[in-house]
Amino acid sequence: MPQTRAEPEFETLLAGLTRALDGGPPVVLGSVSQCHIDAHPEVALVLSTSGSSSGRGRPVGLTAAALRASAAATAERLAGPGQWLLTLPAHHVAGVQVLCRSVLAGTVPVRTPPGPFRPEVLARTIAQMRTDVPRYVSLVPTQLVRVLRSEEAVAALRSCAAVLVGGAATSTAVLTQARAAGVQVVTTYGMTETCGGCVYDGVPLPGVQVRLGAAGRVLLAGPMLAVGYLDGGEQPFVEADGQRWLATGDAGQLTDGVLTVVGRIDEVIVTGGVNVHPVAVESALSEAREVAEVCVVGVPDAEWGQLVTAVVVPAPGSAVSLAALRDRTGGGPHAPRALVTVPSLPVRGPGKTDRRRVAALAAAQLAAGRGQRH
Repeated sequence: MPQTRAEPEFETLLAGLTRALDGGPPVVLGSVSQCHIDAHPEVALVLSTSGSSSGRGRPVGLTAAALRASAAATAERLAGPGQWLLTLPAHHVAGVQVLCRSVLAGTVPVRTPPGPFRPEVLARTIAQMRTDVPRYVSLVPTQLVRVLRSEEAVAALRSCAAVLVGGAATSTAVLTQARAAGVQVVTTYGMTETCGGCVYDGVPLPGVQVRLGAAGRVLLAGPMLAVGYLDGGEQPFVEADGQRWLATGDAGQLTDGVLTVVGRIDEVIVTGGVNVHPVAVESALSEAREVAEVCVVGVPDAEWGQLVTAVVVPAPGSAVSLAALRDRTGGGPHAPRALVTVPSLPVRGPGKTDRRRVAALAAAQLAAGRGQRH
């Protein structure tokens, strides 16, 4: 029978991770059969992925050696071991890594109180952190957007040696605003299968290798790779040049060793015979002052195959027009042909935009005659 564990209490989880990192029994935070755990005694932690475009998460086995390598590489890239603030769910990789890094640094992690994320609470929690070691916090882009609306929270983040932002693409406009405000933002790219972020600001962490495969697929190698999926299903690993690589579902570009992720391979929008990466369109649209958040999806269309549709959360007090968004993206095939405004974007996992739900929402709104069309 599959074994499922709910997220344990904070202190219990922290104690379990401490033992697991030192060779103790594994911490199981996903649904997995005991036979698969028994087949991999080296596994220290089982996490479920947040689910790709399929919407189905899979259990991932991570070893203590991989978790230690990830934490050491992070400390080497940043300002050394420090105290971490937990603002994310501890049963997802970004949250659990905050705890692992704390354990391995010998510091006690701090967490924001349970409940909805509030910038003012974040500020008060940061004020309680130690000042004799570097302060670190991990956020998802939506949290950073909200923080930037609060002077108190921005001032608190300035006291952090680094603010890791990942889990989804962060707009250039938001990064520019945060850095101009003195926040030491570091963008991260990674996944559960790599113990979380393994590429910071486009540059691989120490020990990590990046290469591109067919169709620009991002391949990753290094000591922080997972054992694999513990469900008996197909594995995403390939062997090349005597190295074990994780074949991600992302497409990217490498320029002088710096990785730019252009989007999920399975989320490409085919419109009028042209392939459109939604992340690139989102990056351009997010620079508009009237756009607080945006997700670009393809909606089935008889004429275009898929209609490039911008689903936008307007900035407070702002109105958004499709014509302005099209102008910002040059008016070509990559420009949105439909606009839907919403009060918030549906999310999954640790703050990732749920594109499947966004696409369904956009299709329903346009079918009902709500929204704008070109």
